[in-house]
Amino acid sequence: MTSGAGGLGAYLEVLRTGSAVRPFAAAVVARLPISMVPFGTLLLVEETRGSFSAAGLVTAGYAIGIGVGSPMWGRLIDRHGQARLVAPTVLVSAALLAAFALAAEALAPLALLLVLVVVAGATAPPISSAMRLSWRSVLPERLWRTGYALDASAVEAVFVGGPLLLSLLLHLPPAGPLLVTAVVHAVGGLTYAASEPARRPPERTAALDGALGAVVDADPLRRASRVLTPPLVAVLAVGLAMAVAFGFVDTSMAATARAVLGDESRLGVLLASIAGGSVLGGLLYGLLPHSGDERRRLPALLAAFTAGLAGVAVVVGAGAPLPLLLPVLFLTGLCIAPALIVQQALVDSVAPEGRRGESQAWLATAVVTGGAGGTAAAGLLVDLGGPPLSLAAGSAALSVATALALGAQPGWSRSARRAAALDAG
Repeated sequence: MTSGAGGLGAYLEVLRTGSAVRPFAAAVVARLPISMVPFGTLLLVEETRGSFSAAGLVTAGYAIGIGVGSPMWGRLIDRHGQARLVAPTVLVSAALLAAFALAAEALAPLALLLVLVVVAGATAPPISSAMRLSWRSVLPERLWRTGYALDASAVEAVFVGGPLLLSLLLHLPPAGPLLVTAVVHAVGGLTYAASEPARRPPERTAALDGALGAVVDADPLRRASRVLTPPLVAVLAVGLAMAVAFGFVDTSMAATARAVLGDESRLGVLLASIAGGSVLGGLLYGLLPHSGDERRRLPALLAAFTAGLAGVAVVVGAGAPLPLLLPVLFLTGLCIAPALIVQQALVDSVAPEGRRGESQAWLATAVVTGGAGGTAAAGLLVDLGGPPLSLAAGSAALSVATALALGAQPGWSRSARRAAALDAG
């Protein structure tokens, strides 16, 4: 196992690598719509229809579309390369997003809006898994982990910067913010697809030969079973449970700003605090030396996140003022990006050769699905017991994720030993 580069010098070395920084910058822009679209959709549909229930339904449609489409595009990227898939899909997704914005402003039927937004999500390319392949192709192995940490921290920043950017566009006509979002999506995606790493040929894909290979490739269930091995399913289960907690946090923070702090404008500050902690945590984690048993860190990170969210529930339940709540949120966020970095590394370690793009896309699907489910369930709990109950439920979901990560250790260890034996052979 190669030792990872440590210290700030590793980040400087990555940032001095032009073939890595150019696609990374484009990937950050292309992923801004991940956070801009849900916020923009919610505001647009609520403004034009006066219904938060309709707005929530349509917003969930985009997440469902991404969850359905990501594994398919990830598999095709593994097989045909990044540029050939990212460029056309991002254009289709951006065009559908623009059509949705115009249709919503024109008060089109809700069914049409749902179709447009679901397909817009389903055609969005999996930029995060594609970028992970680019890191591997342009950086020496000792810097892969540093690149992953930088990327994970950037994604956390996207979830803060996207809504802030969208809020600056609210002076435009109702459809304007999402139309700008569609342009950002297309420009970022096309710029990424034109980068040199994205135009490289794909890794060798593990395949079955002869008639058996033809049967497996014709059957989507058998195709999935080749990727969804027990060690990978264990990672996906942990990611799903963790993402459920994300959904509880988002909804709980919105309810806290309104019901506890009495000012909905404080929501941005609350989310920025926990996301800011996550960004710093990811960057600091990237400075740590690589460990061959990094998987053992995951339960500890999840347990710390569990305790932190439980603390947030106590602080919110006590009606504590904002100056006390913000540092608690920041400290809670410190474990988020590191936990995601470890999960992504685990996916790479258990994925079949040539199927890492598809495997990472499955992790993205688990996270999106869990987040959408957590958001929906949190709304019910907020109505029943307020933000403290919803936050406590999020902490409980993280307890499940921690237990799953502990239980999966033997399987992940065996998978690591098999991979090491194959490398040695």
